[in-house]
Order: sequence, then structure tokens, then C-alpha cells
Amino acid sequence: MAEGSTVLPLAISMGDPAGIGPEIIAKAWDARAAHALPPFVAVGDARAIERVWQGPIARISDIAEVARCFAGALPVMTVEDAGEIEPGAPDADGARCALHSLELAVGLARSGAAGALVTGPVSKAQLYGVGFTHPGQTEFVAERCGIAGANAVMMLAGPSLRVVPITTHVPLDRVAALLTIELIVAKARATARGLAKNFGIANARLVFAGLNPHAGEGGAIGRQEIDLIEPAIAILRDEGIDARGPFAADTLFHARARTQYDAVLCCYHDQALIPLKTLHFDEGVNITLGLPIVRTSPDHGTAFALAGKDRAEPGAMIAAIAMAGEAAARRAACPAA
Repeated sequence: MAEGSTVLPLAISMGDPAGIGPEIIAKAWDARAAHALPPFVAVGDARAIERVWQGPIARISDIAEVARCFAGALPVMTVEDAGEIEPGAPDADGARCALHSLELAVGLARSGAAGALVTGPVSKAQLYGVGFTHPGQTEFVAERCGIAGANAVMMLAGPSLRVVPITTHVPLDRVAALLTIELIVAKARATARGLAKNFGIANARLVFAGLNPHAGEGGAIGRQEIDLIEPAIAILRDEGIDARGPFAADTLFHARARTQYDAVLCCYHDQALIPLKTLHFDEGVNITLGLPIVRTSPDHGTAFALAGKDRAEPGAMIAAIAMAGEAAARRAACPAA
């Protein structure tokens, strides 16, 4: 993002303090000039950053202070004491801190005090242990924004590929039963709107991956393509959305194919994430479409095994911050989009 941007500071929830979130946020601040990142504030326990980084930290209590200190120090808003922080050793105190940090960061974005929300990686297992009941951060953020979970779309984006899993964190043997014409249409509509609002792509070109090998071979290897995906595409095309497919998933992700669309809608989690992570493991971004706020996240987990060893790559966090800043600037310039 160019210098002099008028986008409000971004709020970054630190994630689990025992994971790599504190380190990659600090490294992103170190790289702020090289990547022209917008100002941001880390939300969490400042001690988690001090355990893994020797750079300057500015403890602040109001996000309005970010503009004053960002050039010379990483601003941090502390929500509570995370207890004894040991990188790589998650515990209940850290999980509670991660949850409260997420709550505050969402609130800053929802209130308009922050230009966008970036969420650091959390451990779902640890969060479940302290009463977290949502499938993931996406659903939590959607609920806090007053949006039904089905209307919040998880898009994974990298420099040359954008993918949307129509079903997300569910067992593979449940996918076929969960796919419906209504669900496919809803996800595609939100994807088209989100590409226009967050990426400035009007009349987005959407393609659909089939569920079965060879997209079902005309019904010989399954009928979901005929009974569900094709009728959904017909509805979308009648609405003026450029929707095509379903195509065999093994033909959709090579270099020539990727020039023919703006996003691929996939039937299940790994069908979408394997190609995205193969191509853009260190720079993939999770962006939630369908929200009244901009929300992004690096497309990786807590990596507890790397925490505290100065080995965490900040590329995905840098990309998440940059994408959030760009989307926030686009929304600010075209609020009615």
C-alpha cells in the first residue's frame, strides 16, 4: 500500500501467545517499509512478543495512538495477562488470552476504530478447552458481525489462485450429503460480491470443480455434478453471474487454466487448499467474504514446534496485512460497492 494511505490502522489479534503469531507479527512490522504495509496494532499480551523478539514495542491503550508510534515501534494493546508464556507450550491461560484478543480486535473493526481485522493463528483444541464453541475463527467473527455462518465465505487467496471451499471443516464422508443447490448458489453469490467489493473485480469469472473424479463422467462416477452443481450454475447464469463448469478438479489448477478464471469453487476443504498451499504456501491468505468488515488471516496454523526458535516465516502474515489494507482502501473509496 502506498505511503500516505488514509486507511485506519488495522487490528491484528495475536493468536495463541505460545504459537508463532507474536513472532510473525513482529517480523511483519520489521518489514513494514519494504512491503509498504499500512499501520497496524497487535492485540494480545505484549510479553509474548518480548519473548521472541528484541525490537521496540509501544504499549498503547487507544488505537488512535498507532499513528503516533508506528514508525518507531510496534504498537501493542494488551488485553490481559496470558500467564507464564512458554513458546511452543500452549495452555489454558494462553487460549483465554487468544480468545479475548480476538474479541477486542473484532470489536475495534466492527466499531470502525480499525480499518480491518487480521487474525493470528489459534489452536482450536486449546480454545475448545476454555469454552469456545465455534468451528473456527471465521464463524466466530461472522457471528459477532451479525452474519449467519452460511453467508460467510472462506476464500484462500495467493498471487495466482483464489479458491473457495463450499464445505469446510467436515469429514469427507459427509461432503456429498451437505452439498445442496442452495448452498452452492449462496457461496457463489457471496464470492462474486466479495471479489467486487474486496478485489475490485466486477463480473468475476467463477468456475466449479466437480465432486467426483472426471466431474462424474456424465453420471458414470456419481451424479452430484448433474443433480446439484449444474442446476446451481444455471441459476447463477440466469442472475448474470459468469459461472462455468463443473470441471474435473485435476484440470483446473495448472498455469494455463488459472488464467481463465478469477476464483474456483471447490466441493470440499482439501480440494481447495491443496493446490493453494502447493502454489503459495508462504503467502496464502484466508479472507472472509460476506462480512461488513474486512477480515484476513495467514493461511497457516500456530506451528508450536517452530515457536521461539526464530524460524517462522512471516510471508503469509505480511500478505494478510497487505491484502487487508488494500481491501479496506478499496471499500473506503467505493463504500457502495
